[in-house]
Amino acid sequence: MMLRSLKNKKILITCGPTWVALDSVRVISNISTGILGQRIAQDCVKKGAHVTLLEGPVETPLKSQKIKIIKFKYYDELFELLKKQLRNPFDVVIHLAAVSDYKIKNPQKIKISSQLKSLTLKLTPTKKIIHSIKKTRKKIFLVGFKLESRVYKKGIKNLTQKLFTKANCDLIVVTTLNHNKYSAYIVNKNGEILSESKSKNILSKKLITTIPNFL
Repeated sequence: MMLRSLKNKKILITCGPTWVALDSVRVISNISTGILGQRIAQDCVKKGAHVTLLEGPVETPLKSQKIKIIKFKYYDELFELLKKQLRNPFDVVIHLAAVSDYKIKNPQKIKISSQLKSLTLKLTPTKKIIHSIKKTRKKIFLVGFKLESRVYKKGIKNLTQKLFTKANCDLIVVTTLNHNKYSAYIVNKNGEILSESKSKNILSKKLITTIPNFL
């Protein structure tokens, strides 16, 4: 029986935070470091894959001559970049960018004064980028990520069901950082936990050995 691998597979990875504009100079963001996505990209290359990384405004950008790295900052930039890249024949998309869930309804075109006594912001939900991936490329293998404040193994099937249904993911990685203890679970469409990791490095290695079994 031939062992499956990622050799010569074309893989698209998204990582890091996304910005949404508050005014002409301010943004709303999140604390994603992009480290996990960078690690997965590097590990995929070590397995012989051809990797394109869409990297958000991280504190420490990845530098690699073996990975095609395309930078973005804003939510809209990522959305457009992803649509453009999906015209290429990728085999796998690993979508773990920390995408903004909300945006300012009416971002200001000039800087809002810092002398205001109070400021009320009206936020509206953004479109779920992950929901568009399989609509664009139906047969692509899609790995989604879901970050939760607290995760219980018994509830993982219910926790992931909506994302499997709406985005048609092939695998979902559920991550949590509870009391500074990192946990990650790779989950299949049946809601079964395929593996559990206690560090990002271990998760990366387990993920890239799990994916080939489904290709």
